[in-house]
Amino acid sequence: MRSQFRHVALFGKYHASAQGGALETSRSVLDDVAQFLTRQGCEVVLDQDTALHMGLNQYPMLKMAQIGQQCDLGLVIGGDGTMLGIGRQMARYALPLIGINQGRLGFITDIPIQSYQEVLQPMLQGSYQTEDRSLLQANVVRDHREVFSALAMNDVVVNRGGTSGMAELRVEVDGRFVATQRADGLIIATPTGSTAYALSVGGPLMHPAIGGWVMAPIAPHTLSNRPIVLPESSEICIEIVAGRYVSANFDMQSLADLTLGDRIMVRRSEHKVRFLHPAGWNYFDTLRKKMHWNEGV
Repeated sequence: MRSQFRHVALFGKYHASAQGGALETSRSVLDDVAQFLTRQGCEVVLDQDTALHMGLNQYPMLKMAQIGQQCDLGLVIGGDGTMLGIGRQMARYALPLIGINQGRLGFITDIPIQSYQEVLQPMLQGSYQTEDRSLLQANVVRDHREVFSALAMNDVVVNRGGTSGMAELRVEVDGRFVATQRADGLIIATPTGSTAYALSVGGPLMHPAIGGWVMAPIAPHTLSNRPIVLPESSEICIEIVAGRYVSANFDMQSLADLTLGDRIMVRRSEHKVRFLHPAGWNYFDTLRKKMHWNEGV
């Protein structure tokens, strides 16, 4: 059987592969996957940045917007960080993405590179599961003017700089005052991001099908200040009341040196990231493997 996906885009992990043997390995993997896709009847294109950094000029290359408009599948080869970046950019085009894990954890790049051919072949023929993941839309407002805007698939993090002292953050949810928090920072995480930074500060794991956000303080001054799960429909406002060198991070996108009075507005994006998983995939298998549950049992 031929692939039901005709026009497939390849995205690679080139940022961490800029030197020596790592670059050659990544280039070889991408070329191998491209040849496999061609044998399945797919027309393969490479993301322009991947092609230029990897030196793979034997394949057509397209810019991100062109991929979103012209392709019907994206194949991301790398780790979760690579998928976060591609997912944010492709969400507006509703381009379905499959992740082949060439990184360490692989919560959202769930196909092992060693067995990608046997897993990918039935998926290309239509045997897969579809899953949509929510995104956060964050805007930074200063003196009633928007100075920064970003999407986040994992989390929005407001935290103090490297100096001593806490940040003081006034938090509102849907226009209602919640608390003024004194802490090292505050995390607003999606269910996808609940296995990332939010988990390390004591936040709960959230199943991706749950429509909600985790709001978790980082090293709060008051120990009763605990993580809370909020409805996905909520709009959260974080205002900088006090603190030096406070910054904000939106996945891997940073805005340094927020000033007093800045307001970080966080709400649900109108876009979602669409993942395709192998048939039979379930979230608990991923957790059990990645969190090392049941080891020694």
